[in-house]
Amino acid sequence: MLEESLKKKSVSAVIWSGVDLFARQGFQFIVAIILARLLSPEEFGTIALLYLFTGIASTFVDSGFSAALIQKKDISLVDESTVFWFNLFMGGTMTISLWFLAPWIARFYDLPELVTLTRILAFTIVINALGSVHRTLFNKSLNFKPIMKIGVVASLSSGLFAIYLANEGYGVWALAMQALLMSSVTMALLWWMSTWRPKWMFSFESVRNLFGFGGYLMAASLLDVTYNRMYTVLIGKLYGVGELGFYDRANNTKQIPVNLLSGVLARVAFPIFSAVNDDKEKLYKGVQLAVKGLMLINTPIMLGMLVTADNLVVVLFGEKWLPSVPLLQVLCLAGVFWPLHVINLNVLKAQGYSHLFFRLEVIKKVGGTVFLLVGILYYGVLGLAWSQVAFGVVAFFINAFYTGKHLNYGPWKQINDFMPVLLVSIIMAGVVYITKQYFEYSAMSMLINEVVIGVSVYVLICIVCRVKALQSLISLLVHR
Repeated sequence: MLEESLKKKSVSAVIWSGVDLFARQGFQFIVAIILARLLSPEEFGTIALLYLFTGIASTFVDSGFSAALIQKKDISLVDESTVFWFNLFMGGTMTISLWFLAPWIARFYDLPELVTLTRILAFTIVINALGSVHRTLFNKSLNFKPIMKIGVVASLSSGLFAIYLANEGYGVWALAMQALLMSSVTMALLWWMSTWRPKWMFSFESVRNLFGFGGYLMAASLLDVTYNRMYTVLIGKLYGVGELGFYDRANNTKQIPVNLLSGVLARVAFPIFSAVNDDKEKLYKGVQLAVKGLMLINTPIMLGMLVTADNLVVVLFGEKWLPSVPLLQVLCLAGVFWPLHVINLNVLKAQGYSHLFFRLEVIKKVGGTVFLLVGILYYGVLGLAWSQVAFGVVAFFINAFYTGKHLNYGPWKQINDFMPVLLVSIIMAGVVYITKQYFEYSAMSMLINEVVIGVSVYVLICIVCRVKALQSLISLLVHR
């Protein structure tokens, strides 16, 4: 009975979380398309210079406590209130710190406008801290319906405001105000739609208990944010904001389907894996289904974007963004592995191995930083993109090795499960690439033609060859 209830709750969570991410990121993507036509690559690159600093500040605010609240089964109101006040204190501290660091950041990049931009974005840190526990409790209970509503309203309102400002000639400030309004609306709606309220209580014992698990995750998150956003500093400093704008556009475009799939998985998998972490058989089946299902969808999307990148960029963003095409193609190869990282790392977190999680992040990020520096210093911005592909392959084997050690589902078993999907996706991409050589229409007509051919070939081969991943997904939906 409990298993059936968890299954129904899990499927419902996947649906609502998917609707939330699809709707919110759909709005954001449409807004990004419009803004890309109104603003220049240099303006996008300018705001991207601050991603590293705001990312690090946000990580310090949470300190891994959100994951600790989800992983711990017997949390109390004291725990929840303690995390709230801790997050608020850290949010205020990080906001003030960024405020005073703003002149130094501006001098480092030799861009005076970064002083005000940094200070505007600094306020998003403390605003997000005010709603962090509310969001965490929604996630823990797998109640994603209110999060979906909040995401849609916040994305739509902030996006429309940014478009208005960009159209009025405010340039990069439109992007800054979009981020500020997004955080403000989200926080206000979280408080309005949640019945949870913090109490005037704080427990150092709760901090110690939660930080025992969350501290390792915080350190791992710091490494992850620093590594993933280090490109903003390297490209911005070595090659300028224009090149950074092209790379960031390629990276963000690749991340849209990746974030959608991985976002649903990260939200749902950790609470579900945590709920069954004492039943290895159920956990094994859940992880295996996640690998098959996510790769079934993500792999053809990534390889499809790779072969259609030229027409995709022109249709969505305009010809001024064509220099981002080769970057997008390479980054799509890296994007193939992304769901596997999320799955394997959530298995470790759910089983309470936060210390191992941290050690793995150290090993991977040290190696990844070497790849990144060699790539950009010797081969330029495109070399940096290739370093992400190398990192993706190495990180998968490292993460999956420990899933094999603790769950008997290692890298070769995972590869065996998604290899049919990978082969079908490669065939599909090859067919699309060959057929596009025989057509010369407008970019829009070419893109539509490529998508129709790609989807038809992929689905047809999966059905004819009876790919198990597709059968498993259909079976899950039929027996919902």
